[in-house]
Amino acid sequence: MSENNEKTTNKSEEKSEAVSKEDKKELTVEQKLKETEDKLLRSLAEIENQRRRFEKEIKDAFEFGSFNFAKESLAILDNLERAKNAIKNDAVLKSNKDLDKFLDNISIIEKDLISIFEKNRITKVKAKGKKFDPNLHQAMAEIENDELEAGTIVQEIQSGYMLSERLLRPALVGVAKKKSSKSEEKLEKKDKINLVDKEKTPI
Repeated sequence: MSENNEKTTNKSEEKSEAVSKEDKKELTVEQKLKETEDKLLRSLAEIENQRRRFEKEIKDAFEFGSFNFAKESLAILDNLERAKNAIKNDAVLKSNKDLDKFLDNISIIEKDLISIFEKNRITKVKAKGKKFDPNLHQAMAEIENDELEAGTIVQEIQSGYMLSERLLRPALVGVAKKKSSKSEEKLEKKDKINLVDKEKTPI
């Protein structure tokens, strides 16, 4: 009887060991499946990142090319404006009967060019009457003006332009400043005289 009991015990132990081995095998398969799934997800994420980088590089290359072309095209608009002003101020041409027709034709070309620019997301920077913004404007002169707040743009020397949200070139402007009082002017003159005297004094 005791031998039979021992055999039964041994068999049950063997069965339990076999079951535990199967469990280990199942866990290992699950782990392998999870690892494979993780690798697949990482690969897909990397492919998606590469696709986005590639798209960004194409977009940057296209925008950089169009940026340079747009910047150089602004010279045509500048020259048309200069030509109009030169013709208007020319004493000989002023007496010509066909002057107005000629200026109208230049204006039509100018408007067409501006329309083409706008279709390609090239827009003029707003300047006159606006507050000076160093990101959009470049100050070329300070103009005394007590009627306007200091830093207000009172003169547009050259128009600025944007390509979408990127600055093609800043607007060249004249900015308002408060009139100096006589005492301030005297101090400025005194400082200049003192500076000249220091420069003349030998070391």
